[in-house]
Amino acid sequence: MVDVRVALSQTTWTGDKESMLDKHEGFARDAAAQGAQAICFQELFYGPYFGITEESKYYRFAEPADGPIVQRFAALAKELRMVMILPIYEEEMPGVYYNTAVVVDSDGSTVGSYRKMHIPHVDKFYEKFYFRPGNLGWPVFKTSIGTIGVTICYDRHFPEGWRMLGLAGAEIVFNPNASKPGLSNRLWEIEQPTAAAANGYFVVVPNRVGKEDNEYGELAVDFYGTSYVVDPRGNYVGEVGSSETEQLLVRDLDMDLIYQARDSWQFYRDRRPDGYGAIVAP
Repeated sequence: MVDVRVALSQTTWTGDKESMLDKHEGFARDAAAQGAQAICFQELFYGPYFGITEESKYYRFAEPADGPIVQRFAALAKELRMVMILPIYEEEMPGVYYNTAVVVDSDGSTVGSYRKMHIPHVDKFYEKFYFRPGNLGWPVFKTSIGTIGVTICYDRHFPEGWRMLGLAGAEIVFNPNASKPGLSNRLWEIEQPTAAAANGYFVVVPNRVGKEDNEYGELAVDFYGTSYVVDPRGNYVGEVGSSETEQLLVRDLDMDLIYQARDSWQFYRDRRPDGYGAIVAP
């Protein structure tokens, strides 16, 4: 198998949508100049992380999965010959909204979408006010860089989703985030590496960084960045990103490691689904 060069970015809210879109186009162009074949942006990449409050004005950030933002970046993907994972606020119809990642292949075609399955509703993550739970299951997408899957932020706490993607053939799983200090700090360090090792694939983990006090003042949280990539044995690929500043990370994935990891540990062979019924019991 050949190496794949991927990019992931982390930034904070600039204060307006247009400058966020321009900033992320800049990330994509910089990544392409470094030879990246794919890029994944952070969760809800073109807006603030509005889940810290419950305000209906943020519904206006939603647009269809084939709306102007996706069309703009699909054209950019075609120009740059780059796979893009675009985490957007999706409007299926007025009043029905999802936390969605649209996958665009390097020819500019939309391969499909993933809608966040697990929706939190805890302090300053009031997401049930904004999103319906995903209803598309755990799709994988055949792209020019291989078979990829997506989970979004809170999904990472549920091992079943990671395994579903592995069983479906995922080789790289992208996990865009908006994570802040608190209960998740230790989980941030262990969950994605554990998922990668347990399933024998790469995991690409972008996160927001910095404090969005230009939007929320004293209510703002301080996202901890530290975006990273892990290999199929659970090891970091390169260094972890900054905990304080905007950054574009570009990493090379040795795809042969998938075979090496899975041939060493036969987790898929040795599974016992006949004994797991309680996992899916209502």
